[in-house]
Parts: sequence; structure tokens; C-alpha cells
Amino acid sequence: MFRLSALALTCAALLTVGAAHAQTEVRATLAGHASLPASTTVAAPADAGALFTTAGKFAGSNRQRIEALGTIPGVTFVGDPQHPRLSGGSLPIQGQSVQGFSGIVSLGQGEFLALTDNGFGNKLNSQDALLMVHKVRADWDSGQVSRLQTTFLRDPDRKVPFFIENENTAERYLTGSDFDPESIQVVGSEWWIGDEFGPYVLRVDAQGKVLEVIDTVVAGKPYRGPDHYLQSRLPNYPADAGFEVRRSGGFEPMGRSPDGKTLYPMFEWPLWDAQAKAPESHKGKPFTRILSLDVASRQYGTQQWKYAFEEAGNLAADFQMLDATTGLVIERDDTTEGAGQVCPDTPRVDCFTRPARFKRIYKIDFKQTDADGFVKKVAYIDLGKISNPARRAKLGPNTEDFSLPHLGPEGLTVVDTEHIVVVNDNNFPFSSGRTLGQPDANELTLLNIRALLDAR
Repeated sequence: MFRLSALALTCAALLTVGAAHAQTEVRATLAGHASLPASTTVAAPADAGALFTTAGKFAGSNRQRIEALGTIPGVTFVGDPQHPRLSGGSLPIQGQSVQGFSGIVSLGQGEFLALTDNGFGNKLNSQDALLMVHKVRADWDSGQVSRLQTTFLRDPDRKVPFFIENENTAERYLTGSDFDPESIQVVGSEWWIGDEFGPYVLRVDAQGKVLEVIDTVVAGKPYRGPDHYLQSRLPNYPADAGFEVRRSGGFEPMGRSPDGKTLYPMFEWPLWDAQAKAPESHKGKPFTRILSLDVASRQYGTQQWKYAFEEAGNLAADFQMLDATTGLVIERDDTTEGAGQVCPDTPRVDCFTRPARFKRIYKIDFKQTDADGFVKKVAYIDLGKISNPARRAKLGPNTEDFSLPHLGPEGLTVVDTEHIVVVNDNNFPFSSGRTLGQPDANELTLLNIRALLDAR
């Protein structure tokens, strides 16, 4: 694992942009650990059609249909292009994959809503992947996660304003070709889901029926990605692209105020600065933006906040409010995974070429926003250095220091006054960070973060 020296930590803290002043590193303690196997599947609804009895048929490199199960080998996203590392998983699969947990909400008593993302990574390879929300239960003693219920997202009332994959069907089940759901919040009896393609925010009832699709417009200015339906097609010239949000850079994170009146969609990556012809940055540091969405009116407020990244190439993977003014943000790199079996010098397929390096959760404070609009980054925990005095780990080395070595620690939820749960997006079958040659499971990790909550 990457380790910063005390001097480097001090220098990095002092160089942080705006109100993200000197930060304190504190330790989290492992309080529970459970997982859902990577191979977990669920049958598609009977009325969805024959296409969805299997999934991953279009995930090959040439995007051509492949029907034979298990004939497309999974290769990890992380590694040397000249030395592709097999994950141990394969496509197509029978049924729909219960994978890619990107958003999570605590329901109490060890139960959670877990949101599966678009399927296999993009519009082109996920036409046969249905969009789902799962109710799951974690047993911290046994280390098992049980799937209690799966709800498939659908649009029978034609609330989606653009053409969808299942346009000419009764239930109009949504697919990974339509949306990329990445964050979820419960407001009353409804689910509010942040999407990356538009980006959009979806209002959905607890039966999975779409009630509304909310476009991103702030003070009259639309924010759109290249997969927004109004983009329609590639431009004639690159300079004519005309969008601000990078592909797969939408509402990966989305917080919720404690009173449920306001949502805080957050862009995963920096927006595009058309004038500078580069991602947004300030004093050499990249940043992203946090918006506010009024639940009652479904209108975006004019105020925005800026979140400064520690390093170029980092992204915001999730955001949850702790109270009216403070919250937690997962900030991570997008190029590393694995721990323990690191390639010594040259890339190989039997070791981790780019071991997990920057995977953190920051506490931020809206009250301490500087003149440039940057929220203060108060303190952080390193997900590669989790204290494990009670030896609660169920996967990986169960030693004094526990690590989440995945490419994507992707979701978090507040459980109580001391604990959060972190979940990884296992990107099945394209991530293998826990164990070489094995696709990552969906891990739910219960952390005591008292020290982070107490930081000021």
C-alpha cells in the first residue's frame, strides 16, 4: 500500500485548495464485514422477455452478440494493457447479475437498500442488463449478505421523455442502455436515484415505477453529458461537442439533508471548462461541484459548492450528509486495485501491477466554505489502513491492519451515531482487487468512525 511520509502529508495538506485547509488523518475501526458472492444472480421478471434470461451478451470487445455462456473472459480494468490480468469471471451469464453496488441506504437492523448500476459499464454493452434495487441483510457474525428482495425499475406510465430499450412493451423495464443509476436516497416512500448518463435524478416509487425524470438545470444553465438524450449523436467536429459533464461523470454521489427536503447531487469528476479547454481546476488543483435540489419543487437551487480533489485523476464516489452542514465524501483514484501481491518491477499477470493507493473518506464542512466556494475538508480516514483489533475481517488478511483494496469503494451510508457501511462496486466481471484471479464480491464493511465524526 502507498504510504505518505509525515513531511509529505504536511506538504499535501498545506497545498490543498481554498478552505480545504490542513487535514487530519484519523483511523477507522472495523466493526463488521460481510459479502455477497460475485456469482449471485436473479431471474428477470417473466414479462421482461427472452432477451433478459441471460445478460452480458454484448460485452465482448467487438460488441457483437455472443450467446454461449461464459465464453467472454473478464479482464480487470486495472493492469498493464500489454499484460491483461484475468479476473476469473466471465460473460454471458444465466439470469441478471446482482452486482455493481454503487449506492446504499441503511434501513436499520442490518438491512439495506443496495443499488445496482447500469450493468457492464456503458450503454453499448448493457442492453441486456436490467436496472435493479435490492433489499439485503448483512449478518456481521457469519459474514454473509442475504438478498431479501429485488425490485426492477420500470416506466409503464411513460415518464421517461426519450426512447428506451423496451419502448414497445407494457412494463417498459429499464436497462443499462437507458440509465446508469449510481446513487440512491429514500425520501418518504420514494426512491430518488442519481444517474450518470444525463445526468438525471429519477423519482421512483418503492415498486420501482418511475414517477419523474429530472434534468439538471441550474439557474437556467443545463448540465449535460455526452449520453444525454439531446446530444443525439456525435458532433461533426470535436470542438462542437457542447457538453460539460464527462462520460460516466454524473451523479455518482448524491447526499440528502436530514429533514429530507433537499438532495445534494455531486458530479463525480470535474466539469469541462470550455474556455480553458480543460477540466475545471483552481490554482492547479482539479475540483468538482455539489448542487442542491429542492425535493418539493424539483428545482435546483442557484448555490453551488466546490470540492477540491487531492490529486489529478481522483473522483468523488459517494456523498452522505451527517447533519445539516457536515458530510462524508468518498474520494478515490480510478486506476489502482489490490494489495499484498504487488509486482516487483515489471508488469505481470500474477501480481497487482497498480496496487490500491488512494481510497479515502473525507469529512467536509459547509459552514467553513471559503470565498472561492470550496468546502473545508476537515479530516479523513484511509480505507487502506483500517484498525482491526477484534479481527472482524471475513475476506482478505484478518490482521491488525485491514484494507479495502478494491478499485471502487463506491457507496456509503450512515448507520448510527458512530458507524457507517461502505460498499464496493465489484464491476462484475471486471474487478479483481481482493484476490488475484477471483472476481470481487460485493463487500459490506461496517466501520466505527467516531474519530472522524469528532474531528473539527
